[in-house]
Amino acid sequence: MRYRTLGVTGIEVSTYCLGTMNFGAVGNPDHDDCARIIHTALDQGINFIDTADMYSAGESETIVGKALKDRRDDVVLATKVHFQMGEGRNRSGNSRRWIVKEVEESLARLRTDWIDLYQVHRPDYSTDIEETLGALTDLVQQGKIRAFGCSTFPVEDIIDSHHVAERRHLHRFRTEQPPYSLLARGVEAAVLPTCQRYRMGVLTWSPLAFGFLSGQYRLGRDIDLSKGRAGIVPSRFDPSIPGNQAKLEAVEQFAGLASDIGCTLPELALAFVTTHPAVTSAIIGPRTTEQLENALKGASVTLDDATLDRIDEIVPPGVNLYDPNASWPPPALTDPALRRRPLTDRAAG
Repeated sequence: MRYRTLGVTGIEVSTYCLGTMNFGAVGNPDHDDCARIIHTALDQGINFIDTADMYSAGESETIVGKALKDRRDDVVLATKVHFQMGEGRNRSGNSRRWIVKEVEESLARLRTDWIDLYQVHRPDYSTDIEETLGALTDLVQQGKIRAFGCSTFPVEDIIDSHHVAERRHLHRFRTEQPPYSLLARGVEAAVLPTCQRYRMGVLTWSPLAFGFLSGQYRLGRDIDLSKGRAGIVPSRFDPSIPGNQAKLEAVEQFAGLASDIGCTLPELALAFVTTHPAVTSAIIGPRTTEQLENALKGASVTLDDATLDRIDEIVPPGVNLYDPNASWPPPALTDPALRRRPLTDRAAG
């Protein structure tokens, strides 16, 4: 396992980060089995674990907390806040009110006195970014978190947050967690260069493109749209949809390339993500020990320039073959009122 410094925090983390979204009701409900996966990852050199309050409604954090009972000091622990937790109003978002409440809930579930990296899971345009940064800065000063970051923020929001932090003398986002894979390279255009400019650490999610780069989904094979990932979002996997057909065709080319250089398709996918100089660590999200061990086999794979040139020919730099964040479209696109002047203004104009 290789290690890199997380931005300018001075914290060294493994280039693979154990993601725990699949721990709990939505993935693997066996707490003991999940603990074994965590312990195997730690024994193999992973020292970085990422979770979130909303993963299985807090169950993932509970599993992680139990598994780290005697190994907390060995782990760089990251979690996230933003999405709805439970019933009622004001139980989501990036307000000071919610952040200072929910961090206590995460600390309790994780059975720890501090969180190494506390991340804002998505932007919240109803809350001033100064409000969010102020609350997170206070948590750092109180010792409840060591650093904080953002996840899947548009580049303009990343830049704005740094400007506000500088003007208001607040701590700033030290990391960003964007989606990045062989099939979704859009962040190469602006997000990753911006993170480099601000010396932010980068944790990338979905390096296997929601499973398309796992080797399970191949051109010409039947895809059961009623179970697994395909059962959750069938439109993402239905081969009759032209966009999915394009992904499958690219997967075949990547599988051939992986064979040519003597590795598996998932190993190629993970090696590609960690090759970018902006990337600190790639999040892997195994549901079983076997999936973890298969991922770890490629930890030492490196890609030469000739291989990277061939990758660029299959999917050019900065190109997305799918929208990696389709489940969270920006309000500016989903709310018509934000795109249309009132009728009175239009008539006057």
